[in-house]
Amino acid sequence: MENEKEEAKDKAKKGEEEESSVEKIFENKEVPSWRKQLTVRAFGVSFLLSVTFCFIVMKLNLTTGIIPSLNVSAGLLGFFFVKTWTKVIAKSGLLTQPFTRQENTVIQTFVVASSGIAFSGGFGSYLLGMSQRVAQQSEHTKDVIDYKNPALSWMIGFLFVVGFLGLFSVVPLRKIMIVDFKLTYPSGTATAHLINSFHTPEGAKLAKKQVRKLGKFFSFSFLWGFFQWFFTAGDDCGFASFPTFGLKAYKYKFFFDFSATYVGVGMICPHITNVSLLVGGILSWGIMWPLIENRKGDWYPADLSPSSLQGLQGYKVFVGIAMILGDGLYNFFKVLSRTLVGLFVKFHKRNTNMQIPTTENFSPSRKAQSYDDQRRTQLFLKDQIPKWFAIGGYVTIAAVSTITLPHIFHHLKWYHIIVIYIFAPTLAFCNTFGCGLTDWSLAAIYGQLTIFTVGAWAGASHGGILASLPACGVMMNIVSSASYLMQDFKTGYLTLASPRSMFVSQVIGTAMGCMISPCVFWIFYKAFPDLGYPTSEYPAPFATVYYSMAKLGVEGSSALPKNCLKLCYAFFAAAILINLIRDCLGKKRSWFIPLPMAMAIPFYLGSYFAIDMCVGSLILYIWQKVNKAKADAFAPAVASGLICGEGMWTLPSSVLALAGVKPPICMKFISRATNSKVDKFLGS
Repeated sequence: MENEKEEAKDKAKKGEEEESSVEKIFENKEVPSWRKQLTVRAFGVSFLLSVTFCFIVMKLNLTTGIIPSLNVSAGLLGFFFVKTWTKVIAKSGLLTQPFTRQENTVIQTFVVASSGIAFSGGFGSYLLGMSQRVAQQSEHTKDVIDYKNPALSWMIGFLFVVGFLGLFSVVPLRKIMIVDFKLTYPSGTATAHLINSFHTPEGAKLAKKQVRKLGKFFSFSFLWGFFQWFFTAGDDCGFASFPTFGLKAYKYKFFFDFSATYVGVGMICPHITNVSLLVGGILSWGIMWPLIENRKGDWYPADLSPSSLQGLQGYKVFVGIAMILGDGLYNFFKVLSRTLVGLFVKFHKRNTNMQIPTTENFSPSRKAQSYDDQRRTQLFLKDQIPKWFAIGGYVTIAAVSTITLPHIFHHLKWYHIIVIYIFAPTLAFCNTFGCGLTDWSLAAIYGQLTIFTVGAWAGASHGGILASLPACGVMMNIVSSASYLMQDFKTGYLTLASPRSMFVSQVIGTAMGCMISPCVFWIFYKAFPDLGYPTSEYPAPFATVYYSMAKLGVEGSSALPKNCLKLCYAFFAAAILINLIRDCLGKKRSWFIPLPMAMAIPFYLGSYFAIDMCVGSLILYIWQKVNKAKADAFAPAVASGLICGEGMWTLPSSVLALAGVKPPICMKFISRATNSKVDKFLGS
């Protein structure tokens, strides 16, 4: 009787597993070979989406520096374009290959790899931080070697020699990370679930509705971008209105500028991130900076230019840096400790499970792999990428870049580069493993640590600034591309896409990104002559931050204005303390504690984008309260449409700016009292 009950339970359990199995749905569909997953139409669509996403990421890079995860948007838009393509071709009877989830995954991988270069390439951080525009905001820029202006030739060359190293550094670890350790990689997993659902009969119906939503809001956002451009002429004639605090000297930093991009980003980012941005803006621009400005003539000279790092600008930048470093170092050691503990646990489990299946230790109750896991593991391990290929590729590219980089950056020596390449695979592994646990890439933190290390090593007298900033770029490119690749391997594992097709699409996507991203940046750089300045439409806040970090690394605290160091110590400690409180309270009770990293960004930039993002967060919150199911299903599509539509408008607006075409109409919001004065003036 007991045996019969056990058998009945096993059958019931097996039935439940089969019912919930994803791969059972696709059981009758043939998985194409890795070569057939790499189609011409996939690369055509990927190229178009890569250009669009590069403009989006570049705009965010040069404005807020906050880049949300675009994996889901890439998967969604890839499905939309190829599905439309195949429908048109099918009507003509020329469709020879159906659209598969593996091809969808290849498109997503290509786009993420390409647009990822727009972030890791440092166009809004270390690369622009080397320019004269940023360097001249400092008091110590008399020597020409203190800066290196952007140029298409060396930017493309630099990215090509450093952009691929991260891919080769973690390829041998894919089985350990995905199959043995079963790391989650939340963004990669979420994208895989989205792609799988699109290609099921039920999911196809939902996908059509999502695509319609995306299309509507894409069109609205694009037209809204045109409307904003058409009715604004110049920096002093825009939507910078609705001051929330009435602080005359600072009110231009508190406004809602109707940006569809930031509203969409706010719908993707967690609520706590958006609120933290607003809290940081209120704390800095609402309280601290007005108080410090009152100390003008005491704490810093009253005759300094507004952009000088020896004046109020220095407090904005260095206090923000202190918070970023405090938060970054805390999370670095937190993730590192979790990584080491996780490694110990995983290896311990792996070793204890590696028993010879003899009669003595065989247990029928041992948990067997599910059908999905068996199917996925089988295909994931089928197309091997040889270890000799990965190691040989890393060594070859490292050798080429060691020879090449000192010719691009004369102060970065060959021995600096060799030391970076020795430690980079270990740090890439740590970042990739930590990203698998937390979905948090610490590439920027590894880059910032490299700035201080190489800057102190080279020293101020030997061009430490122009040695540490490109060194930061080398490290950031390696660790970020490594985590991108493993995220995509996880997506491919769950959609049965071949690791070889993933790797090839990642390599081609990276190569395209190395060409597209510098060209997109060059359009912005030439179209907006004030790019990089605090008063610009594109202030590139992190460029100043990274330059200031390099300067601090080689010159020490002597570069700081009076009492700035004390404030830096206080906010560095506050960032660590806030994180400790958040971790002690736990996830359920820490929802009201702001994030220090997010709080630090408005310290330099202002809070205008925080208000936009909070509006997006509020829309999502209300939508979830009214109808949570619809909000969860369609919010990513709406957000993607808002981000991509206005992002796409950035291309024609930049071209118009390059051509010298100015908007025909000026519209501005002013107070009633100011309006009366204008009427009197016009009537006189």
